[in-house]
Amino acid sequence: MFISGSGSNLQAIIDAVQSGELNVDIAIVVSNRKAAYGLVRAAENGIPTFYHPLKPYRDAGKGREEYEADLAERVRPLQPDLIVLAGWMHVLGAGFLNQFPNRVINLHPALPGQFAGTHAIERAYEAYQRGEISHSGCMVHLTIPEVDAGPVITQATVPIYPEDTLEQFEARMHSAEHAIMVEAIHHQLSRIISEMG
Repeated sequence: MFISGSGSNLQAIIDAVQSGELNVDIAIVVSNRKAAYGLVRAAENGIPTFYHPLKPYRDAGKGREEYEADLAERVRPLQPDLIVLAGWMHVLGAGFLNQFPNRVINLHPALPGQFAGTHAIERAYEAYQRGEISHSGCMVHLTIPEVDAGPVITQATVPIYPEDTLEQFEARMHSAEHAIMVEAIHHQLSRIISEMG
């Protein structure tokens, strides 16, 4: 699992594993941010972690390609059935994705074709305030180089109410994210197992 922040989606997966809802082994939690609380969540549950920041590459005059090549080099020996981007705030390019074809899935807090990129929850909330949308949602999709545009695996509509604060809408969004993330992992692993025969 790749994370950049608090790891609430990681926690939802850990909880689903511990309850028996998901039969998976989280091999490693990768973060590109040292202060990501998700690293603490992983450590508390005995899951190995790996901190992989982009800044040292930039400082050394290297680019995203080298950064992602080294990341793939670290992940490949684990032979992951699935790489889950759960709040991973770095766009992965074709060089990385092609090494794990149809094995990288991403959670995005918007519906297909809406609010691609960062701050999607805030942008949806603001669009609702302007009367441009009546609801929002979230999705898990296969990851392609184009941001938040791969084939959708699961999605959920999330209502926005007139009395909502941003925080209330955000909490409702996160609850929906946790549910569809578990569903998407189950779906993708079932598909992969059936393809393996």
